[in-house]
Amino acid sequence: MTTPSVEVEEVLRFLAQYEPFSRLPADALSSLTAGIEIHYARKGEVLIHWGEVNDAMGVIRSGAVDVMDEDGILLDRRDVGQSFGYSTLVSEPQSNYQMEAVEDSLILMIPREAFAPVAEEFVEFERYYSGLSVRIRVAADQIRHDSGSDVLRTRLGDFAITDPAQTTSSTTLQQAAVLMGQRRVSSLLIIDDAILRGIITDRDMRVAVAKNVDGSRPVAEVMATNLVTVHSDTLVFEAMLIMAEKDIHHLPLVDHGEVTGIVAAADIMRLMQHDPLYISGDLSRQNTPEEMREVFSAAQRIAVRFIERGASTEEVQGLLTVSADALARRLLTIAEEKLGPPPVAYAFAVLGSQGRREMGLASDQDNALILSDEYDADRHGEYFRELAEFVNKGLATAGQPLCPGDMMAMNPQWRMTVSQWAQTFHHWVTAPEPDALLYAQTFFDMRGIAGEDSLVEQVHTQAVKSASAAPRMHAHLAALAVRREPPLGVFRGLTLTRRGEHAHTLNVKAGGLAAIVQIARLFGIIAGQDTLSTRSRLAQSAGESMSHGAADDLVDAFDFLTSISLRAQVGQLNRDEEVTYHIDPRNLTTLERENLRDAFQIIKRVQSAMAVKFPVRNI
Repeated sequence: MTTPSVEVEEVLRFLAQYEPFSRLPADALSSLTAGIEIHYARKGEVLIHWGEVNDAMGVIRSGAVDVMDEDGILLDRRDVGQSFGYSTLVSEPQSNYQMEAVEDSLILMIPREAFAPVAEEFVEFERYYSGLSVRIRVAADQIRHDSGSDVLRTRLGDFAITDPAQTTSSTTLQQAAVLMGQRRVSSLLIIDDAILRGIITDRDMRVAVAKNVDGSRPVAEVMATNLVTVHSDTLVFEAMLIMAEKDIHHLPLVDHGEVTGIVAAADIMRLMQHDPLYISGDLSRQNTPEEMREVFSAAQRIAVRFIERGASTEEVQGLLTVSADALARRLLTIAEEKLGPPPVAYAFAVLGSQGRREMGLASDQDNALILSDEYDADRHGEYFRELAEFVNKGLATAGQPLCPGDMMAMNPQWRMTVSQWAQTFHHWVTAPEPDALLYAQTFFDMRGIAGEDSLVEQVHTQAVKSASAAPRMHAHLAALAVRREPPLGVFRGLTLTRRGEHAHTLNVKAGGLAAIVQIARLFGIIAGQDTLSTRSRLAQSAGESMSHGAADDLVDAFDFLTSISLRAQVGQLNRDEEVTYHIDPRNLTTLERENLRDAFQIIKRVQSAMAVKFPVRNI
């Protein structure tokens, strides 16, 4: 139903809250609203059809509207205060998109006759909508023509806000709040004399209010100063990992010392709305492990789609790792809400594949608690026992299985102080034993995801320092790597499992991926590297502890084996089977089987060289 007249004053007050209407003088805004019609749209109603001539722009008063292309692919979702249909008013009259109400909505329709004079008189008003039109067109092109994973490789500079809201450090909190409201932004960059000093966000404002901070105090007292900045060439994939790991929602862009823009998590989510990759936001709204299971499962399904679309293994592993990190952080937040603030400082560390950011669809959980040396077992033990148990069991309920080897924070052996960890590592390094070595090598993949990162850094740095100068430990780790033999028979034939539930398959992890991980870790330890990922360890070892050719070959083998294992796991998921690293070579193409043999041969060749270099036969 369409009504020819509306309450003008109410419409004026509403529009004045939102860009770009808030920048118009009162008389221009009044002339714009004079011809407005109000439209009540029911859920599912198509407001603008693709290809039809459109002569009005809609502003959403309540509800939400989806923007789709001609194939029905979702490009964007608009909500209260946002506009749609403006592209036909600033360019061609035929709509390149379809607009559909996704819930009962109240729409303010501004006709071309009212829009055109204001756009002609106020260049910034017209430029605002022209810029939006270009931006949605770019995003639409990416979504239509890219595999999905290519969106991850979009440069931040291609869609960043290039004129970010800013103020100076002397601005009061009250003034900053007013400015953020006027600009309808969730952050302000703090810039003095062209130098970026900090950032204040709506979250910082809420904290300040909760602490009863005087609104007349300068923002310098509340702003974040330890800023993480990136450059315009940074990729969406990299930004996503940074935001998730650092638990931040805004990334200023700085090029050659100059602020060139800002990107918010919401911008990335909007760019990737067809695949809601950035899962942390969804998890932050869940309050039980059961609710989180649905979100975590959705993240896995997204990973499956990216695998099917040919995304790189590094991107898929990164996605799965980001999701698992976000899941653990949310559970820790809930645990602290239940148990109260931690009595002493602590850090939650992830190990193994999650620590290396190399998770697959079959990865279980490996984690530990690093406690401050102020920890007292009698006074604080029960708190951290309950916290660890809540998180580990919550992860299992949400979809990340418990570790079969019990390498988890709820095991008291994996819940120690900084000093206790240092003593443990010293024992592992000086008196290596088979079981201890299995634990030790996992801990070299340690990465903090919550709490005091400095505690993890202390433990990890000390472990690397101790191990780098321990040739006896090197020999033992080399022996472990060499004994993980690839499943190759005589004449490069593949050796398959003969019996049991995995008969006629081979384990890509046991003699393949795990061997490469161990080799890379060993050479990383010898070099005293702080890097965690297998690819980085191999790259940094090239020309140092191993030849460039061997390092490059191992990276290629690692990527290939990861790729075929992920694809096999997708098939297992689709068939509702147990997700494992077992593959049936009969399901591979002839070329894939040849590449598989080549990958195993590369591993075997490096292992043979290691057997000569290290005294593995004496262990």
